[in-house]
Amino acid sequence: MKKVTSFDVARLAGVSQPTVSRTLRNLPGASPETRARVLAAAAELSYIPSESGRALSTSSTRRIAVVSEELTNPFYPQLVGPIGRCLEEHDLRAVVVTHAGQGQVGLDLLADGSYDGVLLTTTVRQSTLPRDLTERGIPHVLVNRILDQPESPSCAVDNSGGVRLVADLVAGLGHQEIASLQGPVNTSTGHERGEALRAALKAHGIRLPRHRVRRVAFDHDASLAAALELLDGPSPPTAIICGNDVIALGALSAAARLGLSVPGQLTVTGFDDIQLAGWPLIALTTVRCDLAALARTAVNLLLAEIAGRDGKSSANPFPPDAPGASDPRGAGTDGKSPVARIPVSLIPRGTHAQPRQ
Repeated sequence: MKKVTSFDVARLAGVSQPTVSRTLRNLPGASPETRARVLAAAAELSYIPSESGRALSTSSTRRIAVVSEELTNPFYPQLVGPIGRCLEEHDLRAVVVTHAGQGQVGLDLLADGSYDGVLLTTTVRQSTLPRDLTERGIPHVLVNRILDQPESPSCAVDNSGGVRLVADLVAGLGHQEIASLQGPVNTSTGHERGEALRAALKAHGIRLPRHRVRRVAFDHDASLAAALELLDGPSPPTAIICGNDVIALGALSAAARLGLSVPGQLTVTGFDDIQLAGWPLIALTTVRCDLAALARTAVNLLLAEIAGRDGKSSANPFPPDAPGASDPRGAGTDGKSPVARIPVSLIPRGTHAQPRQ
């Protein structure tokens, strides 16, 4: 079956092919009557505009690369979903580019002209990828991650504030023997939450000794093994504060394997509030991150970067309706790389209680 082209639509509508192209791209220049004829002809022929042709004519692919870990970690689908919906509102398409473990997507894959911009959700603290993208002139934003020396627009949740909420809760319950399972130190989420926890517990007069801290991947099996080490000893902790919900699920599994009741014999807390955390079977006490707000802020920042590349006004990278717009805490070394922080809240469920006497 012959493929329908814009020239076929033009022939049926009795107009030129450029008129068809302008009309289907919602550009000015066609009368209402001409516009109606073009749309009717396109519908009659079941014409689908070619994305590749549009890219050639506009130097825009309308595609945004969303770099993510493999979607087996439930956090990432919950973040990628709202990112995709926000991009759709601007006639942009999210293309998820995944990598395994602590690897990194290669620059060539992101800089081959396939994408108008890039959202980086897994960047490690000292990654050179953002600088490489900057040097190639590719608009990009870090999402839920921050560089040690931020030089690219970034947005993240309030990691330190969330950890303080957890520390206040656990200390207020009377726990003194506290352990922690934290994410990889080379990630800003793992680093910030770990540092904030030590400081928050110190403010309550509670030490967090090194032998009660484990750094693990954001992975159930790794956290299960680490929690077993912490719990299966002569002086087990009465509470384990975890760097995210997936790690907390590993700690809960360890407690179940050892026959420890939660929260009767062990308090466990998480961070992120993934959907699993709210299931009645789990009922995890955790910190809720507004991923819809994080996604919208990231997309707004990226749109500003794209507009700046195209020579359009981008004076305010935080639109008035963007969460964190009025309080972009922190800035890059050049003063042009804001870090937007999304507020968090404590969600007390069923995995915390006073320590058993």
